[in-house]
Amino acid sequence: MDRDTAVPRVESLPGERAREWVDYHHETAAPSTYVYDFVWDITAEAEGPFCTDADGNVLLDFTSHVAAAPLGYNNPKIMDRMREFDLVDPLKIAGQDFYVSGGDDPGEEELPGPAGLMQRLVDITDHYDMDTVFLSNSGAEAVENAIKISYDHSGGAKYGITFEGAFHGRTLGALSLNRSKPVYRRKFPEISGIIDLPFCDDRTCSAETCSCGFFADGTSRLRKKLNPETGHVDPADVAYIILEPIQGEGGYRIPSEAFMDELAAVVEEYDITLVADEIQSGVGRTGEMWGSDHFAIEPDVITSAKALRVGATVSREEVFPEQKSRLSSTWGAGDIISSLQGALTIDAIREYDLMENAVVRGRQFKETVEDAALEPVEDVRGKGLMLGVEFDTKERRDAVQEACLQNGLLTLSCGYKVLRILPPLDVTEREIELGATLLLDSIEECA
Repeated sequence: MDRDTAVPRVESLPGERAREWVDYHHETAAPSTYVYDFVWDITAEAEGPFCTDADGNVLLDFTSHVAAAPLGYNNPKIMDRMREFDLVDPLKIAGQDFYVSGGDDPGEEELPGPAGLMQRLVDITDHYDMDTVFLSNSGAEAVENAIKISYDHSGGAKYGITFEGAFHGRTLGALSLNRSKPVYRRKFPEISGIIDLPFCDDRTCSAETCSCGFFADGTSRLRKKLNPETGHVDPADVAYIILEPIQGEGGYRIPSEAFMDELAAVVEEYDITLVADEIQSGVGRTGEMWGSDHFAIEPDVITSAKALRVGATVSREEVFPEQKSRLSSTWGAGDIISSLQGALTIDAIREYDLMENAVVRGRQFKETVEDAALEPVEDVRGKGLMLGVEFDTKERRDAVQEACLQNGLLTLSCGYKVLRILPPLDVTEREIELGATLLLDSIEECA
């Protein structure tokens, strides 16, 4: 496939072969999140945002597999390096304190493994004084370990603070922090002591114009709760505050400077551990390495995954437990291929200036959709290539997503009536124009 000339081409979706594969898959698969019957043919041509399905349809994928494939399909920026790796067995070894080497000297390896990935993570969080990493299998595990070390570091504090619209994962601890769709938590047991607060829904608001309820009567609800004289929560009893710098599942909501400034001030005043869930917003997606970098907050713990290919909890040495066996993960730091992919992804983002590309191409997409001024579109927002298009109704959003699919553009929904757009970080001007045109055509079809 020639990425420079490829175009989406759809005859029928889902086609006959795709239906067969979907039916075969569901013979044994437990019910889970359903999007649509797209079946990627891993043996067919694919590069960057372009992929081929089981029936030969060519599609433009602006989901990046929910940001977990940051450079799209078979990208030579990663694949050319990966081809140097000769497959071995086992490709997974047992965890954080079982080690591998590539035969080179430490720090000079041509094909970095888990240790090389951890060195890179410390390097790209150095401005937050982070120096220690715990690798795990997934984003949910990264969050679980973040809250575990926060509880441990607090010396017995019992409260955690989360925000409305939050999504932090599917394990029971992470589920306890979720405040997006109720289906995620319903009838599951939860950890105690979780307090929730409004998350900013107006990226331009001030304390005086706030409409989400975070600010009221000249102060924030967070500050009011923690006030030593009039509040009902002792700040010393708060083990952590956790938030997504830009909410993902909750609707690609970008907080205002006022919201983040107040959060930063309160955290500093009461010395509360701040956990930034960067699983979707991190690793260059927003035009900065971390979503937190856009704001005044300085996280004490960062959780990462998706684009990283493994889960990672990153913090300072003193935040992590000193006692051995407080943390462990059978495969966590032992996935050789995934660690290599994560390390090479970070290398590619830096070598090819992909954060700058994310800023430029994200601006191109927003301007193109905004300039079209189509009536069903209520808002176009995002930072870098973490983009959301909000519609007048949920039904319209769903119809547009289906129309995009039939026109050859893969998208994802989030929030109540938002379509999320996640192109590869090296997406080109031509590809953004293609994708935006397909989206606008689909919106007009559904208008």
